[in-house]
Amino acid sequence: MDPIPVIVKHQGKKYEVELDPSSNGETFKYQLYSLTGVEPERQKILLKGGQLKDDADMSKLSIKPNQNIMMMGTPSGDTTNIIEKPKEKIRFLEDMTEAEAAQSEGAIPAGLQNLGNTCYMNSTLQTLKSIPELQEELARYTASSSGPSSSTSQLAQFGLGGLGSSLDLTASLRDLFKLMSETQQGFPPLMFLNALRTAFPQFAQKSKDGHGYAQQDAEEAWSQIVSQLRQKLKIKDTSAEEAEADKAKDISFIDKYMAGKFESVMECDEPAAKEGGEEPVHSEDTFFKLNCHINVDTNHLRDGLTAGLEEQIEKRSEVLGRDTMYTKTSRIARLPKYLPVHFVRFDWRRTTNKKAKIMRKVTFPHELDVVEFCTEDLKKLLIPVRDKIRDIRKEEEDVDRARKRQKRIRAGEENDIEPSGSKEPLQKKTEKKKAAEAKTSEDIEMPDVEYKTEAQIEAERAASILAAKKELLALVDPKLSADEGANQTGLYELRGVITHQGASADSGHYTSFVKKQGPKDPATGKRKEEDGKWWWFNDDKVSEVDSDRIETLSGGGQSHSALILLYRAVPLSRIEEEEKAENKA
Repeated sequence: MDPIPVIVKHQGKKYEVELDPSSNGETFKYQLYSLTGVEPERQKILLKGGQLKDDADMSKLSIKPNQNIMMMGTPSGDTTNIIEKPKEKIRFLEDMTEAEAAQSEGAIPAGLQNLGNTCYMNSTLQTLKSIPELQEELARYTASSSGPSSSTSQLAQFGLGGLGSSLDLTASLRDLFKLMSETQQGFPPLMFLNALRTAFPQFAQKSKDGHGYAQQDAEEAWSQIVSQLRQKLKIKDTSAEEAEADKAKDISFIDKYMAGKFESVMECDEPAAKEGGEEPVHSEDTFFKLNCHINVDTNHLRDGLTAGLEEQIEKRSEVLGRDTMYTKTSRIARLPKYLPVHFVRFDWRRTTNKKAKIMRKVTFPHELDVVEFCTEDLKKLLIPVRDKIRDIRKEEEDVDRARKRQKRIRAGEENDIEPSGSKEPLQKKTEKKKAAEAKTSEDIEMPDVEYKTEAQIEAERAASILAAKKELLALVDPKLSADEGANQTGLYELRGVITHQGASADSGHYTSFVKKQGPKDPATGKRKEEDGKWWWFNDDKVSEVDSDRIETLSGGGQSHSALILLYRAVPLSRIEEEEKAENKA
């Protein structure tokens, strides 16, 4: 097929390009890369009917000679060296070492072997490992005590560090995560298990039948590991008001990224106490997870969280001179970036002297809005940001729907079929329309009207959305923005789920689900959009599942039901990156 001459407009410049109809969209993008220096993955090429895709067949796009095509996008860096030969030789999977294969994009992560009723620990560790900031800080962690001997270090490479290296649970976790990143096989977490049982002897409890170790509660393991990390894993706090380097102080990683603050009020339930002059007691508390209490009225996570923020306490009233009931009502004054939510499913039954599992089905969202649980002061800061995010999402959805509608209309024109479903051929409809327009033009002199192209409309919509995103950043309170370990939006997205299968905490089986991250963009190093898939960690067995699988974890029986949810704050970082890119352009 003969090449088609077209004119590509980009940032006020025009490029004459010979388009090959037998090629695809990706090939055309590389042609423009050689002219503009904009990498193919950063190009947005607007044609009638929508944006050009890499796999598009150029012969089917009805492109006319000398047609104007609009291109948007900016190069990621220096554009002087265009289309260079790759600096690193392409390596195939079969040529990689085990560690290189494990660290390659899209590799299946390592599972953890069950060392005898240790599924509670395995599921907890896999979920904690899904926190990138935690992995980064652990990699920099150095134990305060003297390090292990060289022989012990060699054993540690196989997870067999022994007692000497296992005394520091934080160092053991650091070593375990590093070893897990270098393999795709089921790994035996012996060194960390030894550290856990040394630090917390409750996890070394033997089973009642005398064979092996007893099953433990994953929530207790989570809480104990987090408490140890809070003591040991210290980082520089540069987000405080005293942000100068010489004044930066050491704080706990957990306090920065995983700790929230409650403001609570405790009042006596009896009016006589208030009438007698007893004042409400105000207090501030730190929390590391929210509890979802489950009763006969609990159907959704919101119901359980609401119940968890009101606590009944029996204590002595000095005014009444006796013990009475008090209600402690808590509201959130600080939201951490990572928010664990614990379903309180295990209830101690005196009749059986065992922990029984509450089987009730409790649904939970993939996106959690916690603004209603916050103090009035925090609500005032979060609500404008949250609402603006929703407005932007709606605008983006409208643009996406319009793009898809144009695509369907174009497909209908190519097939000579009216998209509305009318059985009358499109050609006859078009002829009738032209005849009507011709007749009308004889009687009425139509004014000259400049109609916008689809590319112009698309560009205006993109500019409108970007302007709205800039407005969003301006809505974030400066103090809240400075606290990089806090949630600045009031919205959370689900990243991990620890599940329990069975009827009691003393038995059953724990697994975990972790949401897959999007692939890294080689040009920018940033992660692309996620595909909604999840990793399911069932001890050493790791498999990929769809998001529909997460919907089945609401409980309602002895099957896998959510015990701990790990939420991450909906970020503003992507919006900031888009703003910087626009400013550069």
